[in-house]
Amino acid sequence: MAWLLRQGEVLASLEVGLPGRWRRRVLRREQGVGALLVTARRSTHTFGARSALDIAYLDVDLVVVSTCRMSPNRVGLPRRHAYAILQAEAGAFDRWRLRPGDKLEIEE
Repeated sequence: MAWLLRQGEVLASLEVGLPGRWRRRVLRREQGVGALLVTARRSTHTFGARSALDIAYLDVDLVVVSTCRMSPNRVGLPRRHAYAILQAEAGAFDRWRLRPGDKLEIEE
């Protein structure tokens, strides 16, 4: 399992996925997965989600480009400069104080 960090501070456990495979993966709170990072994506959707999700669009250096909260069954617009999508349960970004410009890290 990987960990999501910001300046050495652990934010959450992390599952990393690639497009195509990630659709079968849902945030598994019961299994301790706090966030899902999907690489090579500029947009996302919440079809199949049971509740709202916090979404962060990241550039290739894992810097947060923008964030939003998406209700179930919505489609997000592509974000310029986005390379990856970070998904977490609604309210997680507020707890983490995650903002555009934050540089994230992944530790295995």
